[in-house]
Amino acid sequence: MCSPQIVGNVEMSTQLNGALKSRVINTTPTPTTAKTIRKAYTSISLFSHTHYLFCLLLILRILSFVVCEIIPTEILSRKEREELREEARDMFYHAYYAYMDNGYPADELMPLSCKGRYRGVTPSRGDMDDVLGNFSMTLVDTLDTLVLLGDLSEFEISVKSVIRDVQFDNDIIVSVFETNIRMIGGLLSAHLLSEYLQKNVDIMPWYRGELLEMARDLGYRLLPAFNTTTGIPHARINLRYGMKDDQLKRSTETCTACAGTMLLEFAALSRLTGDPIFEARAHAAMDALWKLRNRGSDLMGTVLNVHSGDWVRRDSGVGAGIDSYYEYLFKSYILLGDDKYLARFNRHYNAVMKYVSDGPLFLDVLMHRPHAKSRNFMDALLAFWPGLQVLSGHLKPAVQTHEMLYQVMQMHNFIPEAFTMDFQIHWGQHHLRPEFIESTYFLYRATGDHHYLQVGKKVLKALQKYAKVPCGYAAVNDVRTGKHEDRMDSFVLSETFKYLYLLFTEPRDLLINLDEFIFTTEAHLLPLSLAQLGNTSYNFRQAEEHNIMDFMRTCPSSNKLFPEKVRQPLRNLVTGSCPRSPATKKLLAVDFQASNADHLRTVYDMGITMVSLGDGKVRLFHSFYNAKSPEDGEMGLMFMEEMIELTKMQSLNQLAQLQAVAYKKDGSKSNDWVALMAGPSHFGPELIQDNFVEGEVIIADPIRACGPVLRNAEKARAKIVIAERGDCTFVSKARVVQSAGVLALIVCDNTPGSSGEFQPMFAMSGDGVNDVHIPVVFMFSQEFNKLSAAMHSKPEIQVRIMQMIEFKRWQMTKESKAKNETITLKATESTEETTTPTSTTMHTTKKTKPDKEL
Repeated sequence: MCSPQIVGNVEMSTQLNGALKSRVINTTPTPTTAKTIRKAYTSISLFSHTHYLFCLLLILRILSFVVCEIIPTEILSRKEREELREEARDMFYHAYYAYMDNGYPADELMPLSCKGRYRGVTPSRGDMDDVLGNFSMTLVDTLDTLVLLGDLSEFEISVKSVIRDVQFDNDIIVSVFETNIRMIGGLLSAHLLSEYLQKNVDIMPWYRGELLEMARDLGYRLLPAFNTTTGIPHARINLRYGMKDDQLKRSTETCTACAGTMLLEFAALSRLTGDPIFEARAHAAMDALWKLRNRGSDLMGTVLNVHSGDWVRRDSGVGAGIDSYYEYLFKSYILLGDDKYLARFNRHYNAVMKYVSDGPLFLDVLMHRPHAKSRNFMDALLAFWPGLQVLSGHLKPAVQTHEMLYQVMQMHNFIPEAFTMDFQIHWGQHHLRPEFIESTYFLYRATGDHHYLQVGKKVLKALQKYAKVPCGYAAVNDVRTGKHEDRMDSFVLSETFKYLYLLFTEPRDLLINLDEFIFTTEAHLLPLSLAQLGNTSYNFRQAEEHNIMDFMRTCPSSNKLFPEKVRQPLRNLVTGSCPRSPATKKLLAVDFQASNADHLRTVYDMGITMVSLGDGKVRLFHSFYNAKSPEDGEMGLMFMEEMIELTKMQSLNQLAQLQAVAYKKDGSKSNDWVALMAGPSHFGPELIQDNFVEGEVIIADPIRACGPVLRNAEKARAKIVIAERGDCTFVSKARVVQSAGVLALIVCDNTPGSSGEFQPMFAMSGDGVNDVHIPVVFMFSQEFNKLSAAMHSKPEIQVRIMQMIEFKRWQMTKESKAKNETITLKATESTEETTTPTSTTMHTTKKTKPDKEL
């Protein structure tokens, strides 16, 4: 196909090469209306008749071109599928009875010791034990799996055991998040299935909603965790004493997933009990989290302070610490029908695919600097993402990421807890997690492709070979050595074996229709009919910052029926799993350096020519006709799109991040301020919105602040310190002055004549260690000389450091206020002269709002 010459024209500074660290991907989904999503979930592999015929014609047309390139997947016979289903069933019972015979009523089974793990009895594992509450967690977590396996007699026996043996009045600190998804979710699912079986199968006539009352009891015990300034719940709570424990009062941090994975269970609890408080608190927490997103990138961090809302860890990805937050945004829309959660999910999803995704790979970035990668490895929890993509209609990227993970699994027998960009092991543990088999199940349901049955078979055989022990299944401590760990988490029974069994089971062979249910993050079943119950105490129609595009979704790809074509280019992605031919690594726009000969050669091959404009700037032109190959031409077009996006982001970031060092023009009595331009740092707290630091300034001794301590540390305490650039890193200077108890640090340039008016401002880089707790800004020489002159004329001058854009806004507000006061004063004087011309003139000074109240 011929296409016209495409010429891109972009000016950029060569300073870009070190400022931003990540690829930008331009993703423009084909939109359809959002109302189709909930229907798509309930019957994910069905189309309307008309749509199906259209897609079939289109696919047959495309298939005639691609069939010669597709390697057919080996089809599993019905007999082999049934054998694998029964093997999965046997695996479940091997683990289940090992727990019931040797571990119950403990929370978990220790498969190597072949005994139960009790909180306060078994040796502590630190924070890992926050999941334990001495409430028979594995049995509660496993109840609904028994129904899916069709074992109704064992389900009834187990329900009676839970009602008889489980109680929550324990002086134990537990994880709010884990207790919710495993215990409350397990109790609610078992309650709903008990009532379903009571009505449709005519068993359990004795059941009177005891499990629901237990869920309500436990829900009330978790509610005090939500009593925070933001409404975001604490991470932990004492089951008996709530938040009265001194240890809990000192803990103020929680993860995004911990706070954002409450709504499905709490909404179900409210709608089943008629008590609206649970759903209301969970909605409020989700609203508070949404407000804390970075408005520029739409990304979220992973750890935050529940009282102040400040981010503690700003890493943003799709794995540990944030994973199920995304999942509950989308599933809350499905279950509750509230459009705002779809809009929020779409905003986050587009941001993730733009900044975090690099093809099938997902590497964390900084939420406020999304082009900067924050780590060079991926964790196993991201394996849930392809399953979520399937549910939201993004099938092609789901196939790609799943294929990458499958190759990692084949390389190491299991997906290790964390692996690097070149697929080597970062953390070698494998805890028998369910996320990969969960995504495999959803991909099979969406495509019908037997490849995913083969993947499931591979997972099943690996578990049998490397994890099975006489007393259950043991986690693998290191996939390189195969050494076992004495743990079998409850999710092995509630999720891993559940999804494995469902993968090989025909939906018609199940007692319940799964299309009428939604899976929670712990694979518990909640019926879609809950939306009909409603919660009148919560108003869904709230003002939101959304536009119509936020309510759109991606149309399922026509590759749906032959995902093999999508997988094939990724076959040799992981070194060591298959022979691979050397390939040229793609040059990303953020890595481009105009002074690098290899980079110039690469962009030339992509059809890009460069013209120097002087003053460190270049202009880039792109043409498909000049590219070395069509593939290089496409890469060149993507490179240009990335470069345009980067220049836009750089301009916005420079404007947003520019800092001001301000002082009063003529001493403390003046109300006129001078603001000097300063640059931010990649370490220490950000001074954003109306946050600022104000105090006296003092020169560091030694002036470059590179010694172990300041010689004038006592004088510098509670002041703003000035240090000169040079001899050591910026962050080293910050640590030295911080130890003296200073308010902030200003680093001045050591190059005479430098100025922010003529040179691009930059952000000072750190070393990746987040131990600087004072603001740090950088000033070029000419700007600092003005500050130095002011310091000489008034040695005790007060300096304020704040965001430049906020300083401008503050000044405009002050000027407007002063103008209004002048007009009012003149009007008052005129009235007094008219009514009492002989009276004595009174001079009063209106008490103005303090400067600190911006």
